Amino acid sequence: METTKLNESIWHQLYAQQTGNEPINIEKLPRSGSDRQYARLTNETGETLLAAFNPNVDENEAYFAFSEHFSRFNINVPKVLAIGSDRQHYLVEDIGRDSLYDHITLAKGEFNNQLNQLYCKALTDLVQMQVVAGKTIDYTKCFPTDKFDQTAIGWDLNYFKYCYLKLAHVDFDEVKLEQDFDAIKQAIANIDCSAFMFRDFQSRNILLKNNTPYYIDFQGGRRGPLTYDVASLLYQAKAQLSEDVRNKLFDHYATELSKVKAIDKAKLFGEFKLFALLRTLQVLGAYGYRGYFEQKTHFISSIPFAIENLKTLLQQNLPIDLPYIKHIANQLNTSKTISTKADRLTVKVFSFSYKRGIPFDESGNGGGFVFDCRGQHNPGRFPEYKNVTGRDQMIKDFFKQNPGIDQFLDDATRTVSPTIETYMRRGFASLMVSFGCTGGQHRSVYCAQGFAERISKLFDIDVELCHREQNITEKFSR
Repeated sequence: METTKLNESIWHQLYAQQTGNEPINIEKLPRSGSDRQYARLTNETGETLLAAFNPNVDENEAYFAFSEHFSRFNINVPKVLAIGSDRQHYLVEDIGRDSLYDHITLAKGEFNNQLNQLYCKALTDLVQMQVVAGKTIDYTKCFPTDKFDQTAIGWDLNYFKYCYLKLAHVDFDEVKLEQDFDAIKQAIANIDCSAFMFRDFQSRNILLKNNTPYYIDFQGGRRGPLTYDVASLLYQAKAQLSEDVRNKLFDHYATELSKVKAIDKAKLFGEFKLFALLRTLQVLGAYGYRGYFEQKTHFISSIPFAIENLKTLLQQNLPIDLPYIKHIANQLNTSKTISTKADRLTVKVFSFSYKRGIPFDESGNGGGFVFDCRGQHNPGRFPEYKNVTGRDQMIKDFFKQNPGIDQFLDDATRTVSPTIETYMRRGFASLMVSFGCTGGQHRSVYCAQGFAERISKLFDIDVELCHREQNITEKFSR
């Protein structure tokens, strides 16, 4: 069986096989930076599992193999519970929504004792993944490559050049930049790259269950250097750890590593700073591509933090001199291209059926306003309205005779309007507003349509209307 598109019926089948019950709710989760799609499935007893779909079978096979291997070493990863015959749909244990990044955000810049303990635990577990479990992991399962070599380093550096510098319209000298790139490649060529490298070891990929870290998104793992993952965690842009905290956490990592492997701490520290620089350049490329090209605002908002990390690293005593990258960093400090303000706000308005779950927010903002229309008079109870929607005159006439829904719509407009005004003033790019009812056919469609028409007249914005269950889209603008 081959599948290239999401088929929710396969999720249903796998869930029924695993739990003995059909799911009654599918909550689709927002996408991050990949093509993978996730949803939280719940049955009548409240039991939840995470459903995943990824069309890339080779990447899935890496995830399945690594998950099983880490579990054998008592490393906390979500268990893979069921896999479809297409190897594209699967179910995993639901660890919840709480991430280490959430705790960083709540701490509001204070690196408290709880955060210190969580970071230390994560770094201790990282040693187990890299060295202990890494000795026997099946590297033939790696995707897209089994090692972090010169080619992979080149990909990261070119990501910065083509997906950040060029998309941000930063002027640079190709020859001088390549000379610095060559210096980075030569320095890394002599570093031991035989450990397991997680590849994206950062706080969003560390979930917390009962205050215990669990690790996700390790399917890009491969043979690589030890300190790349340490740099990924400690130099994560929005975490904004101080240099003092970073150095203390590195000391903890080095101490844990020394228990399973002989190390030269000073040499390891130099490698840590070098990979922190490489990781920062790669991350800027990712932010540029996802932000400037795909127009995902939360990636754009991360760019100034990554630039600050780059500045900090270039001011330190790195193992190599990178004069031209330093020159570029000075340009980035004053570049207008790093502005997070949008030229125009887009409000995305949805109608939907609660049976299929609340629409997920592809902008990366994590969602917006959701209004429940199920308390309004329901035309769906009458046979004559079975084959029409809230866009049809018959339903509009029905609601004229049952006017409570227009008051509901007035209240929704008054509720959202101040936020639209704030978003316009602050230069935000996207706001999502959704209206749901039982079937997503009558009440929610009527409200979403009416709301979109109202705000498009009230504000100088773009409005994108999507009636999800009818597969209808429409745009409004002044």
